[in-house]
Amino acid sequence: MPTVHLLDYIAGNVRSLANAIEKLGYTVQWIKQPRDIESAEVSSDTYASSLILPGVGNFGHCLTEFSQSGYLESIRKHIESGKSFMGICVGLQALFEGSAENVNVPGLGIINGHLTRFDDRYKSVPHIGWNSAATPEVELRGRGSLYGLRNDSKYYYVHSYAVPYREGILEKNGWTIATAEYGTETFIGAIAKGKILATQFHPEKSGVAGLRVLKAFLEGQERSPCQGQSIHRASQGLTRRVIACLDVRTNDEGDLVVTKGDQYDVREKGNVSGSGNVRNLGKPVGLARKYYEQGSDEVTFLNITSFRSCPLADLPMLEILRQTSETVFVPLTIGGGIRDTTDIDGTLLSALDVATLYFKSGADKISIGSDAVLVAEEYVRNRGRLSGKTAIETISAAYGNQAVTVSVDPKRVYVESPKRTNHHTIKTKYPGPLGQEYCWYQCTIKGGRESRDLDVRQLVTAVEGLGAGEILLNCIDKDGSKSGFDLELIDDVKKAVKIPVIASSGAGTPSHFEEVFKSTSTDAALGAGMFHRGEYSVRDVKDHLFKEGFLVRRSEDQI
Repeated sequence: MPTVHLLDYIAGNVRSLANAIEKLGYTVQWIKQPRDIESAEVSSDTYASSLILPGVGNFGHCLTEFSQSGYLESIRKHIESGKSFMGICVGLQALFEGSAENVNVPGLGIINGHLTRFDDRYKSVPHIGWNSAATPEVELRGRGSLYGLRNDSKYYYVHSYAVPYREGILEKNGWTIATAEYGTETFIGAIAKGKILATQFHPEKSGVAGLRVLKAFLEGQERSPCQGQSIHRASQGLTRRVIACLDVRTNDEGDLVVTKGDQYDVREKGNVSGSGNVRNLGKPVGLARKYYEQGSDEVTFLNITSFRSCPLADLPMLEILRQTSETVFVPLTIGGGIRDTTDIDGTLLSALDVATLYFKSGADKISIGSDAVLVAEEYVRNRGRLSGKTAIETISAAYGNQAVTVSVDPKRVYVESPKRTNHHTIKTKYPGPLGQEYCWYQCTIKGGRESRDLDVRQLVTAVEGLGAGEILLNCIDKDGSKSGFDLELIDDVKKAVKIPVIASSGAGTPSHFEEVFKSTSTDAALGAGMFHRGEYSVRDVKDHLFKEGFLVRRSEDQI
């Protein structure tokens, strides 16, 4: 099989990229030192030995890694010699002159321009989700599709910094640009010239649409006919994300299964002999593949079982991620056990070490739960001072804040008046059992079993300050109820933070997704039990949202 050279450095989840390349019939050869790049020779009529530079995270961190490892000049020589090159995410950013993310670290300067941060006054930052990479209609009519890009497709982005698009500037130097829009800002989604292709989005995480782009690049098809596709620009902007969540734990027989709780209780209702068995709703890998094929925009695994007697490198969830990432080409999030720990042989491992194992096994984002609450309490006590040593801080510094999600498990506490508590309250439309018109949301840990003297606003603002890039907002009161999301909670949290929020807990019908997107500014919504039980599919939800006028990613079948 033809060979693709892939740079091996601290770049987040590169396993999924390797899996995508291998799915397309290519062999991955890892570049582990600068001189290996020189062996990535290309014959005159094939792109078979292409060099791909992936990257997720902080511009300065990644470019410093390139420089200290001696890669920068080797990459520059490879590109300037006319060989085939693809940059992904930070791999695109590296081609420009620099970034506001770290003004002291220069880029390669192969393309003129600098990255700026998205304006977060009216929208969430990071920019996470599915957006366009559209080329002008006149370009498509005259020259055809650029490296398989389609104006009616959506691609997965996850970044806070981008290159603003200014019409005609880079085109004068022979570059072809595909753009995306986020709010009022238009930025470069992809850029190409000759054998160079760079994408701000992740093709390996963009489903069939992304695999099509990778295939075109690897086959050297810079241009292809637009037959059977729309050349008109589809609705621009970020789609509404629909996420499938899988709670994974061992059942009473010791098998890993997907389960679902009723206010966090995952056992069937008890009988005369005691509590029932753990609800078994299917196998994790098979269900993840099923939801991917139904059009899920992301898949989240929440590991709710402790594996204290298992060596960290042998954690069952690592193998689940490896297997899932071989066939599921959308983002994967993993939560559970990401903290400083001691392995069974006595080796001390940091939360960053644990996260790195998950990233190398196929995760794109990690989710931190109980530990985030404890860290937030310390953050509040220290009046916002950072230690630089917490899991959120160290992981976001290495991989970018978009790689860190904080999972929040609050519950309502009703009060007669805001004066009866020191915590942030809301006036609720749904009075408490004694007619109380106010409530505050109390944070919990240990799967909801232990309440803390911390409200949800304190938590989300603290973790945002520490460097988290996204909030997974659960609600104990709504969990398993099939009565819809807690709109008051979601609205309150969205007002408190600028990072994206995923609404969770309570979804029972497609109309509940419509309701949460209409009534709040949530960035995404998550479903679990309704999917696992087969009551509705992910496709049912997206079809409903599409009919109601929401912008959603439509599934594609053919590469």
